[in-house]
Amino acid sequence: MTRVRRHAVETSLILLLVLLTGAITSVRAQTPAELIAQADLAYASRHELDSMTLAIHYLEQVLPELESLSLDTQTYVLNRLSQLCYEATTLSEGKTPEDKVLYEKGKAYGLQSLRLNPAFADAEDRDFNEAVSYVTDAGALLWLADSWGQLLGLNPIEGLLQQGKVLALFSRSVELDPEYWGGSASNALGSLLVMSPAALGGDKEAGLAHIENAIAIDPTYLPNHVVLAEYWGFTYNFLGQRTGIRDADLIRRELNFVLDAELGIWPFWNRNAKKSAERLLGELEEMLE
Repeated sequence: MTRVRRHAVETSLILLLVLLTGAITSVRAQTPAELIAQADLAYASRHELDSMTLAIHYLEQVLPELESLSLDTQTYVLNRLSQLCYEATTLSEGKTPEDKVLYEKGKAYGLQSLRLNPAFADAEDRDFNEAVSYVTDAGALLWLADSWGQLLGLNPIEGLLQQGKVLALFSRSVELDPEYWGGSASNALGSLLVMSPAALGGDKEAGLAHIENAIAIDPTYLPNHVVLAEYWGFTYNFLGQRTGIRDADLIRRELNFVLDAELGIWPFWNRNAKKSAERLLGELEEMLE
């Protein structure tokens, strides 16, 4: 049986098990623990749209009972929803209206998670940077910043005014745990510093250092290489529009590395990185023609 066929069969079995479990328990309300378990099952194959949809669906069914759960479980549910809403946008082709809705949900779940910390909730409206300094959850910060940053990218003018908050979230995540999720916060912070004007906190050299540090943290997390190619290899204006090529050799080197690499321990994000690498290499060649 080929790998593709075997994977399709495994995915179908997972969905069948989930549906059977739902049918068996349909005579009674499912407990939050059962819903979370079903979401975790779907999470394993979330690179398939059906599985991603199921994972989000089951976790959102937990929300009416959320306050009755332990603080750790509330945090888990909200952080995972924030993550999944952001990740779900990578399964669409280009930017869609549905992506914006998912980014908004990801941001809302992320903020809800941070507000479980009374110190953050108390300081949020008074001084956002102070509020962020009280957060000790690197994951919650990362997934919130990812969705919030994408929302600001959809409205560049608003983005310029609010990106300081996103910078604060990524910076705090790096401070707490630079190795979390393959160095994702470092590569995200780095790309934002490279792209931002100096007057709004940008610093190209510091940004490059963060991206290179992400690669050093985990070279097998292929999005780190894509970020280096995309945000340092090309040049952009202050609105984030691509203006030229800084280093074509670097772009080719990093993206060909991505295409040749194994999926490894990051299958979801490494699949996405390979798609991005193909797209960026095509765009590079078009710009060089």
